[in-house]
Amino acid sequence: MSTTTPDPRLAGLLEGARSLQPRTVALRRQIHRHPEQGLHLPKTQAAILHALEGLPVKVTKGESTTSVVAVLEGDRPGPTVLLRGDMDGLPLQEDTGLPFASEVDGNMHACGHDTHVAMLAASARLLSDRRDALKGRVLFMFQPGEEGHHGARYMIEEGLLDDGVEKAFALHITSTMKSGVVTCRPGPMMASADSFHVHVKGRGGHGAMPHNALDPVPAAAAMVGAIQTMLGRRVSVHQPAVVTVAQINAGTTTNIIPEVATLDGTIRTLSEETRALVHKELKQAVKHTAAAYGCHAEVNIVPGYPVTVNDDVVGQHVVDLAATAMGASWSEPMQDPLMGAEDFSYVLQRVPGALAFLGACPRGIDLEDAAPNHSNRVLFDEAAMEHGVAMYAAFALDALR
Repeated sequence: MSTTTPDPRLAGLLEGARSLQPRTVALRRQIHRHPEQGLHLPKTQAAILHALEGLPVKVTKGESTTSVVAVLEGDRPGPTVLLRGDMDGLPLQEDTGLPFASEVDGNMHACGHDTHVAMLAASARLLSDRRDALKGRVLFMFQPGEEGHHGARYMIEEGLLDDGVEKAFALHITSTMKSGVVTCRPGPMMASADSFHVHVKGRGGHGAMPHNALDPVPAAAAMVGAIQTMLGRRVSVHQPAVVTVAQINAGTTTNIIPEVATLDGTIRTLSEETRALVHKELKQAVKHTAAAYGCHAEVNIVPGYPVTVNDDVVGQHVVDLAATAMGASWSEPMQDPLMGAEDFSYVLQRVPGALAFLGACPRGIDLEDAAPNHSNRVLFDEAAMEHGVAMYAAFALDALR
């Protein structure tokens, strides 16, 4: 059972991370100035390769993406542990006023992936200096395409896990939590994320004579309520699920009843069973509502990321490990999962491990007032990166004892 008893293998990790902070900050700011989106991030990949130069790691570049995998062999043979940092930015125009703000119009590191890359690269350097304490291998996974592009899946398909990985760990920075605090939980951590498109077909006509038409607009409007009623009556209250209709479109002018209306939205659940149930019941609710208005509806659900599920043992151990490595004040159990989504879920489907969050609310800003991740005004306290570097290293050292 995990304890917070001092562990000599973890001694000095935070101090070691602090000594690397100038490098960590410099890499973070370089990547922040030059954000790239999607699966092909050549500038980011080049920055990572440069940061790893001189380290005793074997580096492999992705074939279908600009991923980077670096392997550090410990002093003795043993299992393999995976540490992940994602690389990609978001389609936002930055409005932070930072001196190192994005120089690329319409592109920004608004989810902190620049910090993830910098922390993971720094942890590779920190662990390289402690190879004699590693019984096994550390696999550093620099992953593009987390923001909806399934980058982790591409890396797995290219053989990321083929040689066997016993444990996996990822950190995600957040601006709405106390800086430097690591939080984690066993079980579901983040939701699945699927999108849906509804095509409602009626019969167009003159706006002054609706009785001669089959109007898809009220049918589409009724579907919004029917979907929410479905959630309350067909899905157990003990199985969290969110369905948001984010777009409704119909018509071209004021005096024409359109033939078609469309709805688009997102589905979030915390178990694969609930996910399948919501898919089924949403289709039924939409089709029956359309029929009640004399219309016909087609529903297309596009599967996105699966539920991110932390291993029960590893998820709890991360909370304890953070306290051991950095002190009890820097570790908090996470009470509730988030309904956002993460493609580290693909790794956790195959390998016991955990995703944890690292707080980085800027000093002097209340948590309630901090701009959140995915805002074009989001700010992260760079001092938190020292804790992230130490936590990556602590996970590897603990797993490869």
